[in-house]
Amino acid sequence: MKCPYCDHPESKVLDSRLSKEMDTIRRRRECLACSKRFSTAERLEEGLPLVIKKDGRREVFDRMKILNGLNKACEKRPISITNLEKIVSRIEYNLLEKGEREISASEIGQMVMEELRKLDEVAYVRFASVYRQFRDINEFMSELKDLLLKKEEE
Repeated sequence: MKCPYCDHPESKVLDSRLSKEMDTIRRRRECLACSKRFSTAERLEEGLPLVIKKDGRREVFDRMKILNGLNKACEKRPISITNLEKIVSRIEYNLLEKGEREISASEIGQMVMEELRKLDEVAYVRFASVYRQFRDINEFMSELKDLLLKKEEE
């Protein structure tokens, strides 16, 4: 691990801890050249599936795309970035659990919508309106009615 202070390529690990979300390892390190200490957060790169887009293209899964979509949906809502990062981590974990090599973007979108529905109804409707590309007000109203029915069932 390269030192952020002097760019020396070697350091020693002083302490390692698994994050609360169990998705990263935090390490406290000391540079072997300048002796300054720094922390790193390491994420295990596991075989996340390729994402099949609507037009048939395949892309590498990118957690930042989901996080950016969540940020837009939750803009001006009382939702912390920590909660949004937990959603992305849960989605990644679910994808790893499935063990599939490819997954459609629409399946990932459904996972995001389900997470948002549980977290914040306004953010859910914002995301759904962009994701589902409603053609008219009737489709939008139908989605709102479904949301209200699900809420009553809970």
